[in-house]
Amino acid sequence: MTTAAQPSRISGIRLFWVVALLALSVLLNYVDRGAIGVAAPLMIEELKFSATEFGTAVSAFFWVYAPLCLFVGWLCDRFCVYRMFAAGIALWAVATLLTGFVNGLVLLIVLRLLLGLGESIAFPGSSKIFAAEVPAHHRGSANALIGAALAFGPAVGVLTGGAILEALGWRPIFWIFGLVTLVWLLPWHLASAPLRSDSVTTPVVDPVPMRRLFAIPTLWLMGIAHFMSNYGFYFLLAWLPLYLTKTLGYSIAEMTLLTTLSFTSQGIAALVAGRVSDMAVTRGADEARVRRWSMVIGQAMLGTAVAGIWYAGDAWALGAWLVVAGIGTGIVSVNLFAVAQIFAGARAAGGWVGIQNAIGNASGIVGPIITGVIVDQLGSYGLAFAIASGVAVFGAVWWWLVIPPIRTVEV
Repeated sequence: MTTAAQPSRISGIRLFWVVALLALSVLLNYVDRGAIGVAAPLMIEELKFSATEFGTAVSAFFWVYAPLCLFVGWLCDRFCVYRMFAAGIALWAVATLLTGFVNGLVLLIVLRLLLGLGESIAFPGSSKIFAAEVPAHHRGSANALIGAALAFGPAVGVLTGGAILEALGWRPIFWIFGLVTLVWLLPWHLASAPLRSDSVTTPVVDPVPMRRLFAIPTLWLMGIAHFMSNYGFYFLLAWLPLYLTKTLGYSIAEMTLLTTLSFTSQGIAALVAGRVSDMAVTRGADEARVRRWSMVIGQAMLGTAVAGIWYAGDAWALGAWLVVAGIGTGIVSVNLFAVAQIFAGARAAGGWVGIQNAIGNASGIVGPIITGVIVDQLGSYGLAFAIASGVAVFGAVWWWLVIPPIRTVEV
């Protein structure tokens, strides 16, 4: 049994624009977050970073991002998420822009920490709004927009970033991306203006204490599932451009095309998966069953594809496996947060997703460092690919056998 959101307190048109802008914010989130991976081939050469140092810089984002999701989720259940979004995006846009001026590892790490601080609003905040405002039969489509944005963000970032990298160098990538993100604040200010009033903004009704959420076993199981969902995605996001150019010898243009292919496939898959799941629920299918088996299939596809990328013998095989990886990740991205919103309900969605996202993004802390050490010590990505593949496949088993019945948890 699942619980639908309460009837919307705002018009359908305004809710559409709010959801669309939330999706756009996630797209910009991943454009800015993934810019370091696009810039890596030239950044590492100019700043003379080792693979371990680069992995540490990538990881630094998550040192702040993961734990802060806990606090931000708590805030989302108690204060106006619309104002919080504006503040978070302003901070991460400035951090992105300033990254174009770094000349060493320490400053890069500081700016990655600030980026993580700003971006920590994205998923707890959007889930709070979705759980409170979006009906169950539209939940898949709303989360599909987020899932598609999560994919199209890296695709847009790689495509435009690769072109900037080849034409202008790595620093302008951050300058341009940061400025574009700042522009988002204007339409958000207009769309959310009436929603910032006490009479309309998502209400605070007996918010659930965080200590009570921490005591729910299902939330920890979901956090572990989230960790396994993120590991392979973050591995490809951070390391694929460097692997394609420095290990396989592809040009920047070829790298851009191949990487964009994967993330574009992910975005299309997210949109299709969201629509198909909503149609199934509308026709009477059990939403919990639909979303559980979508997660099993998506995780299995991602794990298999990561292994396939390593063993690909030519560009055509590599491209095919990148498409499979994108489709699997797209399916996962739609259903992961939809399931969290079902478990939490509108009352606890912010705090629940904040905790789940914090646990899940621990993969962003350990993964890049593990990969960097493996590459430096072994001179090969083989073991790193094996770990990423294994974690994703085990995630499929976890969703199949470990995640409990999907229904709203009493808190």
